[in-house]
Amino acid sequence: MASRYHEVYQSWKQDPEAFWADAAREIDWFTPWEKVFDPDAGAYGHWFTGATCNTCFNALDRHVAAGRGEQTALIYDSPIGGKQKSFTYSALKDEVSALAAVLQDLGVEKGDRVIIYMPMVPEAVFAMLACARIGAVHSVVFGGFAARELAARIDDAAPKAIVSASCGLEPGRIVSYKPLLDEAIRLSKVKPQSCLVLQREEQTCDLVEGRDHDYEALVGSARAAGRDVPCVPVLATDPLYVLYTSGTTGRPKGVVRDNGGHMVRLKWSMFNEYGVKPGETFWAASDVGWVVGHSYIVYAPLLHGCTTILFEGKPVGTPDAGVFWRVIAEHGVVALFTAPTAFRAIRTADPDAELLAGYDMSRFRTLFLAGERADPDTVKWAERTLGVPVIDHWWQTETGAPISQDPVGLGMLPVKYGSPGLPMPGYDVQVLDDAGHPVETGKLGNVVVKLPLPPGALPTLWNDDERFREAYLSEFPGYYKTADAGILDEDGYLFIMARTDDIINVAGHRLSTGGMEEVVAEHPAVAECAVIGIADALKGQVPCGFVVLHGKAQADMGAVEKELIAMVRDRIGPVAAFKKVVPVKRLPKTRSGKILRATMQKIADHEEWVMPATIDDPVILEEIAEALNKPSS
Repeated sequence: MASRYHEVYQSWKQDPEAFWADAAREIDWFTPWEKVFDPDAGAYGHWFTGATCNTCFNALDRHVAAGRGEQTALIYDSPIGGKQKSFTYSALKDEVSALAAVLQDLGVEKGDRVIIYMPMVPEAVFAMLACARIGAVHSVVFGGFAARELAARIDDAAPKAIVSASCGLEPGRIVSYKPLLDEAIRLSKVKPQSCLVLQREEQTCDLVEGRDHDYEALVGSARAAGRDVPCVPVLATDPLYVLYTSGTTGRPKGVVRDNGGHMVRLKWSMFNEYGVKPGETFWAASDVGWVVGHSYIVYAPLLHGCTTILFEGKPVGTPDAGVFWRVIAEHGVVALFTAPTAFRAIRTADPDAELLAGYDMSRFRTLFLAGERADPDTVKWAERTLGVPVIDHWWQTETGAPISQDPVGLGMLPVKYGSPGLPMPGYDVQVLDDAGHPVETGKLGNVVVKLPLPPGALPTLWNDDERFREAYLSEFPGYYKTADAGILDEDGYLFIMARTDDIINVAGHRLSTGGMEEVVAEHPAVAECAVIGIADALKGQVPCGFVVLHGKAQADMGAVEKELIAMVRDRIGPVAAFKKVVPVKRLPKTRSGKILRATMQKIADHEEWVMPATIDDPVILEEIAEALNKPSS
C-alpha cells in the first residue's frame, strides 16, 4: 500500500499540539490537561500540563475492564533457567497489586524512589508496574552491575526501597547479586530503609535482619489476601522513572521520563511505527535494565494491549543460534526488536541459517534493529534468511522511542541501506556544522533536533536542570544535541555515521569511522568489525580496523587485510589513510550490544582507562591489548 508517512508527518509539522492531542485520545486520563504543551514549564516545555493519569492503569486495569483480562499479557521464557510462565492481564494485575501493597507497607509513597536491581524475571516487570501504580518513581539498574556503580545510583536517586534478587543467570554461570547489593549499600551515603529480595532456587542468599525482606513471603501473603491497591493519580508531568545512562563517569546522569507524554508517544508508536495490533505478540529481545526494555518489553506493548515476551537468554549459546527462531515460532511473535549485534552473532555461528529449518515462522512479519549501526551486509543477510522486511531505526535513551525509521504501520517507504529512514512525527531533524550553521545536503555534520522535543522524550535530568541544559541544549541554541554525526540526503533520509566522539581527524579531514565500518563489513570474510582512530604523529589520527572473521572463513589474514585496505581506499579515498587491520576473536561490548570503541581507542593509544561498568566480558579487553601488540601479518 502507499505510505501515509508524508501526509502524517506534515500534519504534525503544521499543528504539533493538535497532532499530539489527537494521539492522546488513545490514553485514559483521570482529569484532562490544561495545556497540550506549555513552553514556559521546565527546561524547554512540558506536555499535557495539568492532566492527571496513571501509567499502570493504562497498561493493565483498563484492559481488564475492557474484557482483555484473560488474554496473555506477559510470557517469561528462560532458556538459561529452563522455565516458561505466562500471565494474563488479570493475573499480571493481581501480581502487581500485591507487590504494590507490600511496597506501601514498607513505607513507599507517591514520589518516593525505588531502585530495581533484578535479572530478567517476571518480578522485575511487576516491580516497575507496582511503582507506577502507587506513583513511586522506579530506577532500574542492570542486574549484576558493579557495586560501586550501583552505589552511585543509590546516592543520586536516594531510594526508600530496593527490589532485588539473590542471583542472575548467565550461560554456564550464576551471578550472585546479594553481595553486590550489600557492598553497594555499604559504599553509599544514602541508605535505603528496606530491601525486598527474590530468592531464586538456583542460588539463595542471606538476608540482613531489620532491612531485608523475603519477596515471596510478603508478596505471597498479600496475593493470598487478595489485596487490591487502587492506582494513584499522578500529574502527566510527574516522573515515572529515572534511567541512568550507561558508561557515565563521575556522578551518573539520570534520564527522567514523565507519565503522560511517555504513554501517548509509546501507544502511538506500536501500530504507526511497528505495525503491531492489540492482541498480537511483540518481542523486544533486550533487558529491562536498558531503555528498550522499559519502552518495548514493558510499557508500549502493555499500553497497546499486546502480549509481550520477557526473554532470559542470549542469541547464541542458550542453547544455540536457533533460539530466536524457537521463541518466534513457539509464541507466535509477529515482530522482533533486537540489536544488530545479535544478528551478527547468529550469522557468525550459523552463516547458512541451518538452524532455522523446522520452525514455523509464518506469523512473523517484521524484524526491527536498533542500538548500534545496522550495517547493510547484516540487514541483507537477515532479509534473505527470514524473507521479511528488516527495519533499521535510530533512537536514544533520552528519547525513549524512535527518532527515525521506516514506519511500518503508516506504510513502508523505499529502503536505503545504511539509513534508519526518515524522521518520525515530533522530530525536526537537522544537520549543523560545529558553528551551528546548516550543512549542505549529503555533507557530514552534527545531528540535532529542533526544540521542543516531542512527548515521551526526556524533560530533564534527575535533580539537575542545569546539567541537562549544558549536556543537550547549550551547544546549539534552539536545538537538542544528539551527539551523533550524520548526513541528510536529498530525499530527507538520515544516515547516522558515528557518535561525534567517533569522528576522527586525519590530516585535517573529518572522517566517519562508521562509514569505514560499513565498507569493511561488506567483505565476505568479516563477521563483525569496529574502526577507531588511533594517535599518529604525522596525521594526528589514523583509522585502525578490528575484524572478527566468520566461523567458516578459512581466510589468510594477510590477503584479507590487503583487500580491506583496497576497499576503503576505493570507496572512501586515500585520504582515509586506512592501513592497519587487527584480527580479533571478538569485540568488547556492553551488555546491550554496543561496541566499546572509546575504551579500545584508549588501549590502542596507551592511555589510562577504566573498566566500563556495563561491559559484558572484561577478558575481551585483554584480548584487544594482546592483538594490538602482535606483529602485523
